[in-house]
Amino acid sequence: MQHKKILGIVGAIAFQAAAAQQQHRPPAVPLVANDPYFSIWSMADHLTDLPTKHWSEAAQSLVGLIRIDGRVYRWMGTVPHGYLGTTEPPEAMQQVSLELTPLHTRYKFSASGIRLDVTFFSPLFPQDLEVLSRPVTYLSWSAVSSDGKPHQIELFLDADANTAVNEGAQPVTWGRTETNNLSLLNVGSRDQATLHQSGDRIRIDWGYFHLGIPKLDGASTALSHDSISSFAKDGSLPTSDDLGMPRPAAGRDRPIHLAIAYNLGKVSGNPVARHALLAYTEGYAIEYLGRKLRPYWQRDGMSEADMLSKAESDYSSLEERGAKFDAQEMADMRRFGGPDYEYLTSLAFRQTIAAHKLVADVDGQPMLFSKENDSNGCIDTVDVTYPSSPFFLYFNPKLLEAQLEPLMRYAALKRWKFPFAPHDLGTYPLANGQVYGGGELFEDNQMPVEESGNLLIMIDALGRAEGNWDFAHRYMPQLTQWAAYLAEKGLDPENQLSTDDFSGHLAHNANLSIKAIEALGAFAEIAQALGDKLLADHYMTLAKSFPVKWEELALEGDHYKLAFDQAGTWSQKYNLVWDQILDLHLFPASVVKKEWDFYPKQMKLYGLPLDNRKTITKLDWEIWTASLSTNPQQFASLVKDLVRWTDESNSRVPLTDYYDTVSGKQIQFQARSVVGGIFIKALLNANTSGSNK
Repeated sequence: MQHKKILGIVGAIAFQAAAAQQQHRPPAVPLVANDPYFSIWSMADHLTDLPTKHWSEAAQSLVGLIRIDGRVYRWMGTVPHGYLGTTEPPEAMQQVSLELTPLHTRYKFSASGIRLDVTFFSPLFPQDLEVLSRPVTYLSWSAVSSDGKPHQIELFLDADANTAVNEGAQPVTWGRTETNNLSLLNVGSRDQATLHQSGDRIRIDWGYFHLGIPKLDGASTALSHDSISSFAKDGSLPTSDDLGMPRPAAGRDRPIHLAIAYNLGKVSGNPVARHALLAYTEGYAIEYLGRKLRPYWQRDGMSEADMLSKAESDYSSLEERGAKFDAQEMADMRRFGGPDYEYLTSLAFRQTIAAHKLVADVDGQPMLFSKENDSNGCIDTVDVTYPSSPFFLYFNPKLLEAQLEPLMRYAALKRWKFPFAPHDLGTYPLANGQVYGGGELFEDNQMPVEESGNLLIMIDALGRAEGNWDFAHRYMPQLTQWAAYLAEKGLDPENQLSTDDFSGHLAHNANLSIKAIEALGAFAEIAQALGDKLLADHYMTLAKSFPVKWEELALEGDHYKLAFDQAGTWSQKYNLVWDQILDLHLFPASVVKKEWDFYPKQMKLYGLPLDNRKTITKLDWEIWTASLSTNPQQFASLVKDLVRWTDESNSRVPLTDYYDTVSGKQIQFQARSVVGGIFIKALLNANTSGSNK
């Protein structure tokens, strides 16, 4: 009865959203979305078109089959030709629909008088750190007759061992575990070399991948190399587990697969529902300044078995919460920005969180580390946290604080000798010190104005969101030093990198100058909140004097230049959005109006280029720029272009933030957390209405 109750709630809430989404085709679909290592996607129009993959496009195959009255169909993944002893793999079910909500991916399939609903649910509730940190995604099914006749149904799910290794040649071992309410299949690398490597497009190879099912009648499991062929033949699984381990995770030497099967019996007009858990546990997850940290859910010593058992017992209540969360958030996003904005935020929600890992420090304090997926693999990068910060400021500022804390502790150490802020903490998952640019040794190729401005702005926004300035107070010596640096260097920046470092060094960067000015205003507000009126007055006077000078340097007829010394140029001035968010109002409204009178002339098919140099752009900055406009039609028009791009781009990867506005092709970057920046419109509206979460 509980399954039927949940299905009823989910169906009622999702109906309108699903109908509205039928026109959309995501570039890639999140299936398992938990953290940078446990992240599996479908990168095709249909769930049966291609094998499922890690965000890095490495194979991590999940295969789903169904037997309807003895006839075999696929509902997920692919089966190689000849694998079942036939020339053709099982026929794919017809994919009737696909719906994405913040926490759910829902497919509907049809074949031979049966409708099959398949749902992937990652309960990434931003305000529930305990649940958020669990490395669990739920996969559920509901089968019902669509032709009024009863049908014999068997369901099957197969997972290969690639999820537990970086390379298919790595040897793995496997086994079974029982908890009070779960039967678990487990696989992991033989060597278990914890936290032994770092890098960008690599996968985890310590810890264990788990496939779990509740202890119900009609369920069977197998650890075998030939479960797919066995199920396709007669609906059964091998009765004996393969014991010849270790064995390479992939290749020709009978690689191990984890398989589950449900015999649903005769299915008629009443839906029959089942579910499974996909999980990954790794013991130590992050190394921070030489000490190994465990996932947040382990902070009090909880075992893997207890966590998974709790995840299973919580399933019904979490699913009900998840359906309500989705409905509320989608309604809010539609209200803030319209139906296209609602869809875009749903597409970006899980990706934003899944590019992070939530761990606990030795005292249990939460620390949230980002990974620069597909850009350089850095960990806790300041100019990655900056664009994603609107998501966390809107949903739970404590999660932004959890990202800033490890960075600020590092910046306060004597080993950080520069008068400006760091760029990063290392390469994921090793957060042992900056590696970008000159690291800790040289100033060359660092981002002094960029990162100093980013941190001052974010820490001011954090204080406003939390309603206290305790965090800023702890690190006031560093903030004061960075404010002094920006006062000297920020108005007319020297030749240096900004967050748009892919475009190279640029001197006299007008948009970077805006950031410095906003950061000085932010610091003045911090000083005022902490009771230092003299310091606050000094920096606010300075911040208020700079915009006049900025206009003199940047103005070029009907717009403002890319760089003060470059005539005939223009750029998006996306950093101006903080003037509104922080209620600083340092720049006159005429600056934004002039820019937005100019931008429509520069629009391309798939959005607004970053500047005049190329037709490339950044998704996050486009939404920031769109949010500057006081004309709702201008915001809606640009967002419509962005949704058209996600629907039509041939780059089938987890949402990229760096693409060409003419061709729609990805330039670089995918599955990054910076897409959380598109929630800046929600943050602006919530601040204006006083309804921030």
